[in-house]
Amino acid sequence: MFQDIGEILLLLGRTLRALPHTLRQQRKVCDQLFEIGNASLLMACVLSLFIGGVLALQTGPTLAERGLQSFIGQLVGLAVCRELAPVMMAVLIAGRIGSAMAAEIGSMRVYQEIDALRTMNINPVHYLVLPRLIAISIGLPVLVLFAILVGWMGGAIVSCFNEAIAVSFESYFNSLRQGIEPLDVVNGLLKSFAFAVVIGVVSCHQGLSTIGGPRGIGRSVTKAVVNSIVLILLLDYFLTRILMHLHT
Repeated sequence: MFQDIGEILLLLGRTLRALPHTLRQQRKVCDQLFEIGNASLLMACVLSLFIGGVLALQTGPTLAERGLQSFIGQLVGLAVCRELAPVMMAVLIAGRIGSAMAAEIGSMRVYQEIDALRTMNINPVHYLVLPRLIAISIGLPVLVLFAILVGWMGGAIVSCFNEAIAVSFESYFNSLRQGIEPLDVVNGLLKSFAFAVVIGVVSCHQGLSTIGGPRGIGRSVTKAVVNSIVLILLLDYFLTRILMHLHT
């Protein structure tokens, strides 16, 4: 475990030192952005719509029983933008994009394509890791921003049409506007950026360290997704503590 952590940190350091070479890889960055952003947008919106709806469905009747249904906009808004949208989108991208990164780079490693790159004096970190890390660091926060907006809308739809809650759109969004500050959305975007770096570095590291043929590729993909999700949840706790301390 400690060896993996050390190798991941070293890979992150080498990738950060390679940032000046970004312009040379802009085509690959755009290709990865399309895969991470555009190809995942519909799935992210559907997931976030139902997250906001389920949250309103679970909490709305309880608030209504106590005469607090007017606060449902604040509750759904804060939960979605601070926690649910960043974490759920990160888990989605870890499963969809992180696994693809690990599989693609792992296949290149197994079939000696990475050795061929080194033979041609092409740095694998510059050519493979840097574009993916930049793309996921841009794409995931944008997805989270869409997820926040769609999640709020999902909560509004359920709050308006569920008889046990019966809150109008105007009342819901007034509550949302009173309870949400721009800093809450910024906190969610900062979390998503940190999660994106974790997913990118962990997935690329697992791909670069793949051994053992097709079975090894499968193990690398599994480890990339599991390790990414575990680190996302651990990092979420510490980032929440830090951001709450800064906010107060």
